[in-house]
Amino acid sequence: MILGVNDLSSQTPVTPLERLRLIRQVLAIEAAALTRLASDIGPESVDAAERIAACQGSIVITGVGKAGWIGQKWVATLGSTGNRAHFLHPSEAVHGDLGRVGADDLVVAISNSGRSEEVLRIAPYLANHSTGLIAITGSPCNPLADLADLVVAVGHHDEADPLGLAPTTSTTAILAVCDAIAMLASRLVGFAAHDFARLHPGGSLGHKLAPVDRLMRPLSQCRIAAAEGTVRETMVAGGIGVRRTGAVMLVDRQGLLAGLFTDSDLARLLEKRLDDSLDGPIGAVMTSRFRKVESGSLLVEAIEVLKDQRISELPVVDALGKPIGLLDITDVLAVQEIAATQPSGATRSRRRAAQPPAAGLGADGVVRMVPKRRRA
Repeated sequence: MILGVNDLSSQTPVTPLERLRLIRQVLAIEAAALTRLASDIGPESVDAAERIAACQGSIVITGVGKAGWIGQKWVATLGSTGNRAHFLHPSEAVHGDLGRVGADDLVVAISNSGRSEEVLRIAPYLANHSTGLIAITGSPCNPLADLADLVVAVGHHDEADPLGLAPTTSTTAILAVCDAIAMLASRLVGFAAHDFARLHPGGSLGHKLAPVDRLMRPLSQCRIAAAEGTVRETMVAGGIGVRRTGAVMLVDRQGLLAGLFTDSDLARLLEKRLDDSLDGPIGAVMTSRFRKVESGSLLVEAIEVLKDQRISELPVVDALGKPIGLLDITDVLAVQEIAATQPSGATRSRRRAAQPPAAGLGADGVVRMVPKRRRA
């Protein structure tokens, strides 16, 4: 059932249930408005995105009140997705900031009513001193629309405020349309994941979109050995003077990555009582079919490989196939995408129970079964 403003009581909700009901009703009203808008929005929105993508200058957004705050958010979205933009406050504009608008710029004015005096006051100047003026407004018939070259009308929407006064549904509709236009404009300028990474070097997004080289363990911190050595020699030598990893990278005589030998591989040999294999060539028992990523790949792509293959180590190689580092899952657990997709405690317990016991070789070459340390 689609709710309207008349379905909301203006009386103060008393019980927790009444308060939760009000929140859900507001969300339902706004969601229903967006659903209608998705069907009703016209081709003018496409024209707006095309003009933004083709702009040789800057996208200048203006608006006052709630529309101004939407404009500032839109500036941030446009700038971070490939289209340079800045915000022009109408009140500051009449005190000299009109000089910030250039002949190559495109101006977008936001006003639900289309009658904001501050915006109307500067609209003629903006239209005459830029490549054009786009109006994002509720109706195609209002003073701002009359001054604009292009009008994107979002339609009339009853506010979700129980009093029917506070801008709620109308601002949500305008913000959603602005986001949609920005996303199309981003696609039109060919904005790609590597561009996003370049503009988002910090935070969780920057972490995920960084090159895998930034987080991998360099060779100096990895276990690496020749595929011709024995299992015993490799495991003993690999445990001295390097940061502990769960896999040894094995290379051929040309230095190319030939395979991996993990602690689980060692444990399986011991479970099957293949003790003689410890003094045989490690290349005969290594994992020769494995996943790897090339230097320069995005960290988010490497994370997907770790998740999809359910592996803990991922070698990083250069263009020739020579190992240059190793990405260990413990180094990327801080990334939200990995943390959010970790299995539940019960699932982890079952998975641990199904794994072979951990095994290790001491410095003296003696095999010892050791309890597997739980990762933090």
